[in-house]
Amino acid sequence: MEEQRIALLSEVIAFIEANLQEDLDLEQVAAALHYSKYHLHRMFTQTVGLTIHAYIRRRRLTEAARALVFSRRSILDIALSAGYTSQQTFSGVFKDLYKMTPAQFRQVGSFYPLQLEYTLEVPPQNVRLTKEAIRLARGEDIPAWMSLTRQVINGFPHWVETDYRKRLGQSIAYRRAFILFDGPLAVGAMILSQRSGHIHFWAIHPQYHARGLWELFLDKLTGDLMPGRVLTTTTYRAGDKADTGYRQTLLLLGFREDTLLTEFGYPTQRFLFLPPNHAQTQR
Repeated sequence: MEEQRIALLSEVIAFIEANLQEDLDLEQVAAALHYSKYHLHRMFTQTVGLTIHAYIRRRRLTEAARALVFSRRSILDIALSAGYTSQQTFSGVFKDLYKMTPAQFRQVGSFYPLQLEYTLEVPPQNVRLTKEAIRLARGEDIPAWMSLTRQVINGFPHWVETDYRKRLGQSIAYRRAFILFDGPLAVGAMILSQRSGHIHFWAIHPQYHARGLWELFLDKLTGDLMPGRVLTTTTYRAGDKADTGYRQTLLLLGFREDTLLTEFGYPTQRFLFLPPNHAQTQR
């Protein structure tokens, strides 16, 4: 049953990728796959963490951003290829997610994706993951780590793969990188500064969001790695249309809002996690 669901959704993604320049919507995708649009909407959203509409929009804008940096096509031509009927409409949506106009993005000349093509996996069945399985990452884990990271770049503004891979290698060397596998699949990863308590990177495979892995990593932090310590991390600011739920995840985990920041030219916000005994230890 799980294999059939993954196979169907993989067909959906392949169809979307092959027709990104077409006028696609849920009804057309469902009709092409001969499947109920209501069931397809529910399955896609539960598995990928985005609606089909949001996935298509983010993929189109990512490819539009790529074309702005790596081609000399006009902005109007790129806008039409991304499914927009006017340059003005395209520019507004682009700025909502990239925080600069297409012309500004082209001038800066630094491409980063909002959403890469999603690759679905058939996870091992009936495997109970524990915090004890979260371990320090090793050099041989880098390919699996990078595969996970490409699935979750929607949570990390201004993600540039070459720069990230270099920093990952350094983090592994300094024993700051932690990883969790389910069989051969990397399903969770974290880069942590144990000196400052800052979480530089924290990712859970989208297909595992409902399996308690966010809580598992937090339990590892508060119980084993950083007991009694204040933790910090950053994510999107409130109301940012690029956020697909990472801010809400932190709030549900017990983090609280803190300082507004700008990182790599992108508006973000610091979040704090205070351990239960923090107020007493401060006295």
